[in-house]
Amino acid sequence: MTKAEARELYKIMFTNYPDVVNVKELGEMLGNISDKAVRRLLKENVIPSFFIGRKYLVPKINVIEYLTSLEKSVS
Repeated sequence: MTKAEARELYKIMFTNYPDVVNVKELGEMLGNISDKAVRRLLKENVIPSFFIGRKYLVPKINVIEYLTSLEKSVS
């Protein structure tokens, strides 16, 4: 995905979520999957994130890139 494509998707996807989301919000974005499943994805670095204190935080652009990579792998 080019930077221009990522910027366009960023403008239209998940507009009701902040720029950096937590585990619960990420689970909602991925179709209401469990916190345990989200933490597994983050721990295995499937979706790049960072850890502050005892919380995973994920930039929204990383979620968009993950979802678009899934779309490409299915095609």
